[in-house]
Amino acid sequence: MKTLRNLVAIFILLIAQSAFIADDDSDAVVGTWLNGTKKGHVQIYKRGGTYFGKLIWLSEPNDPTTGKPKTDIRNGDPSKRTRPLMNLPIMYNFKYNGGNVWSDGKIYNPEDGKEYNCKMTLKDPNTLDVRGYMGISLIGKTQTWTRIK
Repeated sequence: MKTLRNLVAIFILLIAQSAFIADDDSDAVVGTWLNGTKKGHVQIYKRGGTYFGKLIWLSEPNDPTTGKPKTDIRNGDPSKRTRPLMNLPIMYNFKYNGGNVWSDGKIYNPEDGKEYNCKMTLKDPNTLDVRGYMGISLIGKTQTWTRIK
């Protein structure tokens, strides 16, 4: 009876392990995405076991008044307001949870100069829901991003 129990336990562990391995689509979010406002492209990349994103294209990269590249003028930290928006890291420290969800990350919105908690859900290979929130995920806003490449 003990041998049968051990075999059942090993069988269950093997099934659980194979399900875990099959679910490892952790890099499926890596690529370039058109954000929900259609004003920017964000490149999501992996460093170590964590995911990040940076702004690599803007529909209006230059300030219409000065003609110079746009900077992070709304940042709450005055020392960062001269940073160019192009190539600005705006997503940090996302971890893959399985089930096409990346969470525990932060997203910076240069339009209001604020940072939010964030989670990403891959709806299909070319559609990413990005939810920024304060406190709990129920209180926030979701943008749908579209894969460019």
